[in-house]
Amino acid sequence: MIPMKILAVDHPLVAHKLTVLRDVNTDSPTFRRLAEELVMLLAYEATRDVRVAETTVRTPLADAPGVQLAGPKPLVVPILRAGLGMLDGMTRLLPTAEVGFLGMVRDEGTLLAETYATRLPEDLSGRQCYVLDPMLATGGTLAAAVKLLLGRGATDVTAVCLLAAPEGLKHLEEAFAGTQVPLRVVTAAIDSHLNEKGFIVPGLGDAGDRLYGVV
Repeated sequence: MIPMKILAVDHPLVAHKLTVLRDVNTDSPTFRRLAEELVMLLAYEATRDVRVAETTVRTPLADAPGVQLAGPKPLVVPILRAGLGMLDGMTRLLPTAEVGFLGMVRDEGTLLAETYATRLPEDLSGRQCYVLDPMLATGGTLAAAVKLLLGRGATDVTAVCLLAAPEGLKHLEEAFAGTQVPLRVVTAAIDSHLNEKGFIVPGLGDAGDRLYGVV
């Protein structure tokens, strides 16, 4: 059994950008820009274990040892729709990664996640996957996404979240307690709790609505 790793990134720029995202007066264009910038900072930490291979390059003066991303390519998976607001920030740091899409929606009555669209490789054997989900609230949506990726053979899964709730983290730990696949959660902050509607408190509201407006 490999225990799940949880990292709440402690950095003043992360805290600053998250503070502005939380502000109810922050408009959608500013919210989108800051979310992208924040994801880039989180992605820096999330990719610490990205697989690399040693190589040598020629500088203007001499040969120099270095590393390059190893195959197979990492797979970035935003969970629609709010995860799309995190995609540009992640792919700026991993421009050679492949991108898959997973459409999931949470039933606000049962709080259970339902999958309505998948655009992923059928075979993920040996792949490192990075799941983008702004709000880790109850954990149901993210757990369903991770289960799907593991079922297709993924051997390493990292979730990148703007915010997480203790209840959601606990749900993930219990859901994958027996897994032998490395599982990590990287987030800007772990908030206090969930309210009776399953929203993170203090949170920042509905990330999808704040990114794209109410639809």
